[in-house]
Amino acid sequence: MRIDCEQARINLRDAVQKWMPSAGDYSSPIEGLSFYRRDHTTQAAHSYTTPRIVKLVQGSKHTFIGERLYIYGENEIIAAGVDMLGRSTITDASPEKPCMSLVLDIDADILTQLIRDIPPIGLPDSAPTQGMFVQKDDPMMLDALVRLVELQDQPEHIPVLAPMLIKEIHYRILIGPKGQLLRSFYTMGYQNNQISRAITLLKQKFNEPIKVEKLAEQANMAPSTFHRHFKEVTALSPLQYQKRLRLHEAQRLMLLEGIDASSACHSVGYENLSQFNREYKRHFGEPPRRDIRKRQSNPVLMFSSE
Repeated sequence: MRIDCEQARINLRDAVQKWMPSAGDYSSPIEGLSFYRRDHTTQAAHSYTTPRIVKLVQGSKHTFIGERLYIYGENEIIAAGVDMLGRSTITDASPEKPCMSLVLDIDADILTQLIRDIPPIGLPDSAPTQGMFVQKDDPMMLDALVRLVELQDQPEHIPVLAPMLIKEIHYRILIGPKGQLLRSFYTMGYQNNQISRAITLLKQKFNEPIKVEKLAEQANMAPSTFHRHFKEVTALSPLQYQKRLRLHEAQRLMLLEGIDASSACHSVGYENLSQFNREYKRHFGEPPRRDIRKRQSNPVLMFSSE
């Protein structure tokens, strides 16, 4: 069956739009599937992106990871293989034509199973070294996304059909032009997989002191090689990455759990409140209390992970 790509984009936009009556972030009854809508362009804001597939169904967006710029709009899909910390800005949005996105979390178990079944392309060392990529969408992927979103109209079918469609979407991103990158993060023997494991350890122990030499040893790399490769993937050094994890977690604790700045500071591993306040302001642009009040007064600013 031949699927027209432009018509598939229209179908997906229409399917997504009905679930987002106004600007905000929306969950869905399908595990791992969510949506967000923005009615205005934004200034660059810090973002925390977990492994996910994102399809912008309307509008356009720029994401900076270090000095790398990722530009994507209605004809692209962006995917992250590991947790990425950067800055994002919405460059095309209005109340009449909002920026709308579909987000599907990457399921490591599904991806690992598919990797076992799909022959590799190239050698492990040929994998690119960056944690995020943009690729042009394709009609078969769009069709699978439409069918997944439309399942929300038939919730009785979600338990059976949603896992099948989610697996198909993972399959299609894996066999796509940048699928080798995802494979490299979920396959033993790739340096990207070793970096991914180091990132997992950093996330688990973000509030503890770390030694890069210890991370390098666990990744089976020389410290200089580990440091270089970690920065190629994330655009940050391991210590910079840990600091940003701490600041994002502190923001989450204050915003969603209502704890004060001093408690958040110590929960994420800072010993000095003044240092925490300085680094928080340097990163987010406002001192903790002011930043949280600002976000609480504007639901669209509640989350910095889009």
